[in-house]
Parts: sequence; structure tokens; C-alpha cells
Amino acid sequence: MSDRSTGAVVPALATEAPPGPAPAAGPDRDRAPQPAPLAPRAGLLPALAAVYRAQLSRARVARIPLLFVATFQSVGIMILMRGVVDGGSEARAVVAGSSVLVVAFVALNLLAQYFGQLRAGGGLDHYATLPVPPASVVLGAAAAYASFTLPGTLVTAVFGCVLFGLPMGGLWILAAVVPLAGAALAGLGAALGLLAPRQELATLAGQLGMSAALLLGVLPPERMPGVVVWARDLLPSTYGVEAFARTFAPHPDWTAVFLDLGVCAAVGVLSLAAATWAYRRAAVR
Repeated sequence: MSDRSTGAVVPALATEAPPGPAPAAGPDRDRAPQPAPLAPRAGLLPALAAVYRAQLSRARVARIPLLFVATFQSVGIMILMRGVVDGGSEARAVVAGSSVLVVAFVALNLLAQYFGQLRAGGGLDHYATLPVPPASVVLGAAAAYASFTLPGTLVTAVFGCVLFGLPMGGLWILAAVVPLAGAALAGLGAALGLLAPRQELATLAGQLGMSAALLLGVLPPERMPGVVVWARDLLPSTYGVEAFARTFAPHPDWTAVFLDLGVCAAVGVLSLAAATWAYRRAAVR
């Protein structure tokens, strides 16, 4: 048996240097560890596509009731106006205004309620933590809600043409009217929902905006006083209604049609820019 004691081994092990290279001496030894670099922010288009798909899958659950309510409302208004309006320019205004009203119901009213609820429930904090541009959140939600309006708008327009005896050759213009008017109204609805201090006020603002689109867009402008006509010109959807109504003429003025669509597109850019500013303002609070 060995007579070595364990106490003699411990000091020897304690004095041994750890394996590996010796630590470097100098100022680098005392430097604090640097945090890992963050991932770059997502681009506008990829982030827009991601938000659009997420919002589309969320809104798909309520698609059938949404289309039914918006379409039934516009069809009912045209049936009521059929007892007052016989034809001519007034019938064109009623059909065009009722068709665009489907877009106003979804893009203006429901989007104002959605962003008001999102702000009140703290949902903006979730989007604020994501590395996505603010414009992609607004544009993605607006595009998802506006995507459900085209079938209802087309059904309303066809029913109105049959009801008032209008030609259907210009219905293809809805492919331009719906996205342009939808962008203008969606930007306005998102701005109203984000700027409202309370969720109830956002709902009220959306309802008032849709009522304005109903009264100023469906009723024939020939029967309105001058002050109301000026207010009608300030409504973003008016130019989409005018562009669609011109296509019912025997010989449409296509220059005026595309001019109205251009104005509608410009208003859409401004309203979406205002909605993006409102989103940034609400997200930092």
C-alpha cells in the first residue's frame, strides 16, 4: 500500500495550469461582450405579403356573412330607389353608388372598427415588435379586407343593371374601380380607427363615414344642393362612382373615366400615407 497522502496531491493539482492557450493580456481582456447583431428589417413587399396572408386567413371565417350583409344592403337600397328613379343619369348614379357602397362598407366601416379594436386591445404592440415596416401592416390589412368586396360589388352591379335596364358592357371597369376606391376608403378607415382615442369612437367614425358614402354616393347629384355637392367631391369614393357611372352612357367619355380613376388613385395614396402616419403615432404610445 502506498503511503502517499491525498493532501499532498491537492496542492499539486491546484497549481497546474488549465489546458489550452493562455488568456491574452491587454485591454481586450477587460472589454464587455458585444450583443449579437439583429436581423435586418424585412422589405416592404415581403412584409406586405406576409401581413396580407395572415389577415386574409383571419377574415376568411367571416367572409360569407360579410359578403351577404354588404351586398344585401346595397341591393335593398337600389330596390327602394327604383320607386323614385326611372332611368337616365339618375339610374346610373344609383347603380354606381350602390356598387361602390359595398366597398365602403368593408374598407371604411369594418376597417375602422378593426384598427380601433386593435389599438384598444393592445394588438398594435404585437405588430410594433415585428421587424416589418408600418406601411406593410396598414396596406396588408387594407388589401385583405378589400379583397372580399369584388364579388359583392359585381353581384350588386349586375342586379342594378337588370333592375334599371342599363347596359353591362362596361362592368369590366370594376376591376379598376374596386381596388382604387378600396385603397382610398381603406386608408381613410384605418386612419379613423387609429386616431380615435376610444374603440367606441372608432366604430362611430366608421358608421358615419359609411353613411356619408351612402348619402353622397347613391343619391343623384342633380337633386343635391350646391353645398352637398362640394362635400361629395371631398369623399374619396366619389371619383370611383363617377368613373363607373360614365361607362353606362351610350358613348362613354373614356378620358373622363380614366381621369376620375387617376384622382381616385391619388386620393388612395394620400389616405394610405395618412393611415401609415396614424399607425406610427398610435404604436409609440
